[in-house]
Amino acid sequence: MPSAQIYSRPGCHLCEQLIEEIAPLLRGRARLEVLNIDSRADWQETYGIRVPVVEIDGQFICEHRLDRAALHKALSGTDSDR
Repeated sequence: MPSAQIYSRPGCHLCEQLIEEIAPLLRGRARLEVLNIDSRADWQETYGIRVPVVEIDGQFICEHRLDRAALHKALSGTDSDR
């Protein structure tokens, strides 16, 4: 099962909205990891104010707002690999 990473930060309303929107779309299709960029200096430097950022197994999907088409494409690609 693929892994979806959401780089976020506490108190970020865009992060909270994206997590609420993406969670049901991932259920049964990918593991969801919410990663606090403020917990690591390298993540702070990489993502800064670009949160939330969504990746599937390290592949960039979108930032700020959920791109459903890109998410579907990425999940379809991982489904066909099985």
